[in-house]
Amino acid sequence: MLKILINDHCGHPFQVQLSRKLASRGYQVLHTFTAELTTPRGALVRQKDDSPTFEITPIKLGKEFNRYGLLERLRQEYKLGLLVAEKIAHFKPDVVITSNTPLITLKVIDKMCKKYKINRIYWVQDLLGFGIKVNLNKKLPLIGGLLGEYFVWLEKYLLRQSDAIVVITEDFLSTCDRAGVTRDRVSVIYNWAPLDELPVLDKKNAWTQDHGVVHTFNFLYSGTLGMKHNPDLLIELAQHFKCEPTVRIIVASEGIGANYLSKKKKELALNNLMLLPFQDYHQLPRMLAAADVLVALLEPDAGVFAVPSKVLTYLCAGRPLLLAVPPENLAARIVSEHGAGKVVPPNDPKAFVEAAWTLYKNANLRKVMAKKGRTYAEEHFDIEQIADKFETIIKCAVKI
Repeated sequence: MLKILINDHCGHPFQVQLSRKLASRGYQVLHTFTAELTTPRGALVRQKDDSPTFEITPIKLGKEFNRYGLLERLRQEYKLGLLVAEKIAHFKPDVVITSNTPLITLKVIDKMCKKYKINRIYWVQDLLGFGIKVNLNKKLPLIGGLLGEYFVWLEKYLLRQSDAIVVITEDFLSTCDRAGVTRDRVSVIYNWAPLDELPVLDKKNAWTQDHGVVHTFNFLYSGTLGMKHNPDLLIELAQHFKCEPTVRIIVASEGIGANYLSKKKKELALNNLMLLPFQDYHQLPRMLAAADVLVALLEPDAGVFAVPSKVLTYLCAGRPLLLAVPPENLAARIVSEHGAGKVVPPNDPKAFVEAAWTLYKNANLRKVMAKKGRTYAEEHFDIEQIADKFETIIKCAVKI
């Protein structure tokens, strides 16, 4: 029986769905994720219908993963690598697939895979090296660029060392080219969301009743608010609708962005801004059903190296989308080309609130966009077809 270890640092929903599906096809699958990372999670506990060949194991650091403290984060990334390497040594997989895995962690994993002659597939969710360089340039204007170049080099090195690579958008192919990776080793598989876990629900449900938002018009943002996002756009939205008594801006998030919103809410007396922590995954469909419009953000420079997966989750919910995302980003292209919502540049607050107002005032437009978004999800998020693609890549990597 072929043994597969999938390490998804974040523990997001669609990666663990893939692990479950591969296990159901007769593979022995160990799915690992970082336990102490503040982020939205998927279904990371065993389900009653899971295959007996499927196992989920959290990787425990012993303390919260520090996203924003450079030195502490690097130490933790190295420790994570050692902890994942221990799992690899014990499990002895035929192939390791990494997703969202930090570069320092991945460097340690790569060394372990070489030691035991284990095939490694690099599932590229973000161009981490470029993203780190951008952020270091902002934090350390004089030396940040030089430090960032190391991570750009490291990412290219890890790409070259991979037995196979999966990128989530054609936009990442040029980075593989610059790393010296031949195209025959690279596959493009778009991200998705677990369609069967995200049904379209009525707005009136237990979650909306508990939170008192059944009869309000709700703009909803759910997910991480970090360095790739501009929370001031949500403040602009709340201020713009301050005089509309039935409108709520609901934000389900934690971390620096959520803390900033909490501070501004008090300063500006934004009573229409409702701040919530991340919700349990089983509550996600009910929370998304609260939305009349679902909101996603991505900073201009992040459009080059990241694709917000929350947009794909939103598409399942059967609600219209409002994106402040670079138009060239894959998520923006999907929403625009399939008529699932409105997309505006992330550095144009006026266009953002105008698009929000248009959606607020036009119920028919919202209905049409919502239907188109769900249709896209139903046509593109078939886990059987997606698993077929991964299965082919895995078999090629291990030369079956």
